[in-house]
Amino acid sequence: MLLKTFGWSFAVTALGLVAAVFYGGWTAFGIVAILSVLEISLSFDNAVVNAGILKKMNAFWQKIFLTVGILIAVFGMRLVFPVVIVAISAQLGPIEAVDLALTDKDRYQELVTDAHPSIAAFGGMFLLMIFLDFIFEDRDIKWLQWLERPLAKLGKVDMLSVCIALIVLLVSAITFGAHAHQHGGAHADKAETVLLAGIAGLITYMIVGGLSGYFEDKLEEEEEREHEEEEAAERAGKPKSAVKLAGKAAFFMFLYLEVLDASFSFDGVIGAFAITNDIVLMALGLGIGAMYVRSLTVYLVRQGTLDDYVYLEHGAHYAIGALSVILLVTIQYEINEIITGLVGVVLIGWSFWSSVRRNRALAAAGGDGDQKKAEVSSGV
Repeated sequence: MLLKTFGWSFAVTALGLVAAVFYGGWTAFGIVAILSVLEISLSFDNAVVNAGILKKMNAFWQKIFLTVGILIAVFGMRLVFPVVIVAISAQLGPIEAVDLALTDKDRYQELVTDAHPSIAAFGGMFLLMIFLDFIFEDRDIKWLQWLERPLAKLGKVDMLSVCIALIVLLVSAITFGAHAHQHGGAHADKAETVLLAGIAGLITYMIVGGLSGYFEDKLEEEEEREHEEEEAAERAGKPKSAVKLAGKAAFFMFLYLEVLDASFSFDGVIGAFAITNDIVLMALGLGIGAMYVRSLTVYLVRQGTLDDYVYLEHGAHYAIGALSVILLVTIQYEINEIITGLVGVVLIGWSFWSSVRRNRALAAAGGDGDQKKAEVSSGV
């Protein structure tokens, strides 16, 4: 099972590390290995959230996510995206941008750094909306009861998450603008850039998330009908099968997954520049990391880990919230990638530990009927 799920990741790791040695010797090998670990540690929360969405899709779309999706993730976000940033921000042609990335690495890094505020604002807003929509939804299972109960009540207010996101964006833009004007010069217009990029992130979330939600809702009636058929089949002694998203609904969920992955990869791509400004090594290292994130996503789905450890999804969404704040803060301040990675790992580790405690308490209480007792005794 493990080899089947992670086989491609192991193969890509071997090929990537060999390619690194041929490209730049053992130093390049070390850089690619470090970048791979960086990407995996920064994106573990991505895998958990992806798994929550992917488990709703049928086998065909899960395969598409692993094949076409990985091409978009590795080549699109880890190789093409940094070049596109430079092409747009420096008003260069794509070929010139690639040439610059390969021949004048310092100038290339400088241009990507200049583009950072717009990248951070776009990604930060997209991820913030995911977090806000999650915590304002009333869920049967709550992890941090003291926090999630009142937030679920607040969530009944229409468009609350959008209002909060816009306020956060406005504060970020004004704060950054004040900082930029103190320094004067070419960076003085960055507040406007932050505002526009943030609104673009918000619009992207609302369009892609809205469409996937719309088609998911349209399937609810069909799911109910199939559920009745399943119950009838179960009574007749036939095996029942879970309803999976297909067609338009699955396509928009796939699209949502890709935009989500893109937003998660912003911190990895930007963080990679702290280690190297060589685009080839960056693509190799982050590409290997992206493969493991995909494999981990599929592993979580196939093992039913999210069903067994019910707070994992909560922990991942809190990690997303933390990451969105970190991205917005990096518009003005530099934050070490180790801190970014550790915040996610700690939150997911804590949610996993809480899930284990809940499961033990449930077993001791004698099953699902005593869920509330278990949640109280698990300390959340």
